[in-house]
Parts: sequence; C-alpha cells; structure tokens
Amino acid sequence: MPKKYNLLIVDDEEPLRVILEGELSESDEFNVDTAADGGQAINLIQAKVYDLILLDIRMPRVSGIDVLKFVQEYSPTTQVIILTNYADVKTAIKTIKMGAYDFLAKPYDIDELFNTIHRAIERRQLFIDNKLMKSELTRKTGRAEIIGQSPAFLKLVESASRFAESDSFVLIEGASGTGKELIANLIHRRSPRSNRPFVAVNCASLPDSLLESELFGHEKGAFTNAYSTKQGLVEVANGGTLFLDEVGDISPAIQPKLLRFLETGEFRRVGGTNLLTVDVRVISATNKKLREEVSVGRFREDLLYRLNVITLQMPLLKERKEDIPILAEYFLAQKTKSRNVKKLAPGALKVLTDYDWPGNIRELEHILEGAVLLSKEDVIAGSDLSAHLHAAAPAAGAVLAPDPNGLEDLSLEEVEKRHIDLVLRKNNYNRAKTAEDLGISKKTLYLKIKRYGLLP
Repeated sequence: MPKKYNLLIVDDEEPLRVILEGELSESDEFNVDTAADGGQAINLIQAKVYDLILLDIRMPRVSGIDVLKFVQEYSPTTQVIILTNYADVKTAIKTIKMGAYDFLAKPYDIDELFNTIHRAIERRQLFIDNKLMKSELTRKTGRAEIIGQSPAFLKLVESASRFAESDSFVLIEGASGTGKELIANLIHRRSPRSNRPFVAVNCASLPDSLLESELFGHEKGAFTNAYSTKQGLVEVANGGTLFLDEVGDISPAIQPKLLRFLETGEFRRVGGTNLLTVDVRVISATNKKLREEVSVGRFREDLLYRLNVITLQMPLLKERKEDIPILAEYFLAQKTKSRNVKKLAPGALKVLTDYDWPGNIRELEHILEGAVLLSKEDVIAGSDLSAHLHAAAPAAGAVLAPDPNGLEDLSLEEVEKRHIDLVLRKNNYNRAKTAEDLGISKKTLYLKIKRYGLLP
C-alpha cells in the first residue's frame, strides 16, 4: 500500500473542519491533522513535516496570511491551498503571489477539492525533484537499469525485492563500482514508498559541518552565510527513502546524531531548538568492512547494529562473469553516439571475460567508453581492449603480481600506502583523478594522504 501523505486542515470554523476531516480521512491517501487557529497550526508545523496544508485566511489572533508566511520560511516544500469566502477572493489572489498553490471558495465541491489537492501534491514532487536534481549535479550517478542474469546477481535481486516490502533498514556492502545505489533504488521502487522521494546522500564527499546541514537542514543565521532557513534532506525524503552512500566514512562527531535520528525519527536543524519528526526508510551502503571499523574505534557498534537490520552483499564482477556480455552490450549502446552501435569481436569478449575487474562494473564501463572513442572500426577488436586494460590495471586498485621488493612481507597498510603513492605520482598528484582511479572519494584520499604523509 502506498505511503500516505500528511495533510493539515487549519480553520477556526469547527463544523467545516470536521466535515473536511471526515471526507479526507475516508481516503486511503492521507493522514489528516487539524488545527483550530493559526497559532496551533504553527506549533504542529514545527513538530511534523506536512505535504499539504488547507488553510483558512480569516482566523483570530494569528491569520492565515501569517501562517502562510511561516510555511514559506520554515517548510518551503509544503504546499498550501487557501480556503476562502467569495468576499476574500482578492486576498486569496494575493496569497498566490506569496507562494500558495491555489485557493478554493467556500462552500467546496468535494471533487474539485480532491483534484486541487492532487495537483498540489504533484507540484510538491516536481519541486522536490528539481531540488534533488540540483544537488545531484555534483554527484556521480550510475546506471539506472538492473542488468544481470548470473545466479549470484539474480539471488541478490530476489533478496532485495523480498526485503522491499518491509520498512526495515538495509545495509548494502560491497566494493566500489559494484552497483550498490542501483540495488538501493530497486528496493525503493518495489516498496510501498515508491510514490515518495528517493534521496541519495554521498556521506564521503561532504565535510562534517556540511553533511549535518545537508541531512538535517539549518535555521536562518545558524552560521556564517546561512541567510535563510534550509530544509534538510531527511525532510525532503519524508515518507520515502533516504540512501546514505559510503556511510562508513561518516565521522565519529556525526555518528551519534545519525544514531538518534535512526532510533527515533527525530532531529533538530542546525541552529534550531524545535524537535522535528519525519518518517523515512534508511538504506545505507559502504565499501568498508564496518565490523573492522568498529574494532579499531572508527565506527560506533550501536550504529552498525541499527543500520544492518538486513544486510545485502554485492557480488564482485569477477564473481558474475556470465553478465559481462550483456553489460558490455548495454554500455556500448549507451556510449556510441552514432546510430551504428559498435560491437565486440569474439576475441574482445574473451579479453573481457578473462580479466579480473578489480574496479568492477564501473571499470568495465570506463574501459568500453574508451574503446568506443578510440577504435576506428565498427567492431572492437581484442587488441584494442588489451591495450586499455593494460593501461588501466595499475589504477584499478589492485597489486597484480608479487613485487620484486617483497610486497608479500609488508603489512596491508604499507601495501596501500605504496599503491596510493604510485597512483598519485602517475597522475602528477592530481587528487581528483587519483581518487577516481582508486575508486575512492576525494575525502577518503585526502585523509589517506595525511595519514601516510604522501605529499609531493
């Protein structure tokens, strides 16, 4: 059953308020609250995120205009429909200019009311989609399709689909480039929350102060340059799914605040005193072994237990090589700009299936993109791919052969240090390119450079 929308009726006329509540509560679409005056409405808005408010203009003490101004400042994604008498039409038009979605004159036609409500909810979703699209401009997104027919992958998809029906938190573990966000999106699309937002946050790409503000929002004046109130992504995701990518990179300073939110659904905006409550399902992903992070004190054990109510393990590409032909066909179709999609020669396909793919699906995508751009023929030969794979191998994050200087006798940390140093030098200390080649975030690379003293 789809997730219900939170709706608030604000009207000082009790008979009308009761009638509206009864009509709307009969629908399976809405959770309905009511307020008898503007002051009570503001208190409710400060404690709960509403999708829609039906707001009377003329009320004693705190008017509908005052409530509308508060909503525009405090919860700008909430849509407002003004309820008015015919005599107040001019005032109602004024509220449209202030940001209300529409107005309805009393007495209401119930069909017209429902139609207006549905349009307002659609507008809210478009507003949220636009907000998320802007935030995604700095985020690298992967493929949208779920592609695979290998037993390991089909088992993963079957498990994800089964877990989608519940509201339990899910932790997706797996190496970089295996498609963790795709599985998170699949769970959302097959869940009762599919009609609500899917909001993704890359925890590794944001410093602590910005991550807290992005997640929980901030009040006007909370810090320098906080010129207006900002809703956090947990509010934007209300009723839907919040995807915390690279959750293992969240710092110890933010972990207690995240834990409290996960346990109660409650949070405070940065610089705020009001306790807000939202209803979101949290799916998280990490390329780290969180139990090892717990053992060395970098990750809270109670937070791990809260996140991994259900755990899904992403298979490596080398564990699902049956999927390489169809993945390759998909990427070639995506990367070829002309109408004639380039094909793989039989020898080229053998090169792909013989390779171990330390960078997983992301590496396969990049290799094929390069082959499409550089090959002059419509058929990509095995020799073309061999050259690309040979060049890419050092940057894929793996030591391919025993080192003559005795790498097998070194600790894992020393091997990692030498490999990062090698890739940094290869890229002339370009951190963005090095992070991409290593399959880690720029923040993670920065911390490892500091840790190992890998300066030019």
